[in-house]
Amino acid sequence: MIDRAAILGAGSWGTALSIVLADRGLDVLLYGNEPETYEEIQSQHRNSRYLPEVDLPESVRPTLELAEVIDSPLLLLVVPSQVARLVLTKLRDIGLPTSTVILNCTKGIDPSSGKLMHELVSEFFPDNPVAVLSGPSHAEEVAQRKATLATIGCENQVIATQLQEIFFTPFFRTYTSEDVIGIELGGVVKNVFAIAAGAIDGLGLGDNAKAAMLTRGLAEMARLGVAMGAREETFRGLSGIGDLIVTCYSVHSRNNRVGRLLGSGRTLEEAIAQMNQVAEGVPNAKNAYELARRLKVRTPLIDQAYAVLHCKKSPALALRELLDRDLRSEAE
Repeated sequence: MIDRAAILGAGSWGTALSIVLADRGLDVLLYGNEPETYEEIQSQHRNSRYLPEVDLPESVRPTLELAEVIDSPLLLLVVPSQVARLVLTKLRDIGLPTSTVILNCTKGIDPSSGKLMHELVSEFFPDNPVAVLSGPSHAEEVAQRKATLATIGCENQVIATQLQEIFFTPFFRTYTSEDVIGIELGGVVKNVFAIAAGAIDGLGLGDNAKAAMLTRGLAEMARLGVAMGAREETFRGLSGIGDLIVTCYSVHSRNNRVGRLLGSGRTLEEAIAQMNQVAEGVPNAKNAYELARRLKVRTPLIDQAYAVLHCKKSPALALRELLDRDLRSEAE
């Protein structure tokens, strides 16, 4: 029986998930590397840098010591994808029991290998059960206990069912799927399209353009996923179209905000400087672009997002080039 959990990452999503687990009755250890955040959680049960005006349950305990997490039977990975390899290296050096269930909640790709996060976790901990959690779940709303649904991806149905029971509260409901690749990829690629959606807003192009981008983005997501071995129907679920909708339209979306700033004429450096958290779509645009090239998958939206974010192409020019492409069937 899992009665306690540790969360690697005390940002907004990690902190929000600590509330879900605490509400379910678990003792939660929240690991972060910022002394100010540790002190505030310890003394005031708040993490105001990431989730202002949200009170944390008393069963959430902060720590700055990575070694403390190894005693927890459930471990959530919620660090930015760029530092996941470093954190996992340290965790492996400390030593983690093979019985520990590792649940990836990071929506990203390892930049050095191109691996999805669950693949990276399995590289370091090949004998541990590994699962993923994804879906339309902004941390701000989860922390306020607003109704949220997500999907747990795990090839081991026993572990999946166990996790589903844990992530089941009056406001948080989960479904299960064996399609780990599809569940995780949807959460990764939607961040790229959220930047594109924000750029459309910043350019003042209206709802028609955004709806078209979202629809064609879903087609790209599915093409890329199927090439990786995922099931096409997965992308019609919570971790695909569900997460894509909320990230492209929500005011909470960091990636959408980056896109809006780019569309209104700001540089990428200026946009990032206004963020107090990582916008995963920025590095993921490059990672997804390179992944599509390796798999020889046609991804015009991802290609243009990559060009805007990493080759300094203007969003307006990217849009014109997308509209000027050769005509084709919608089924292609």
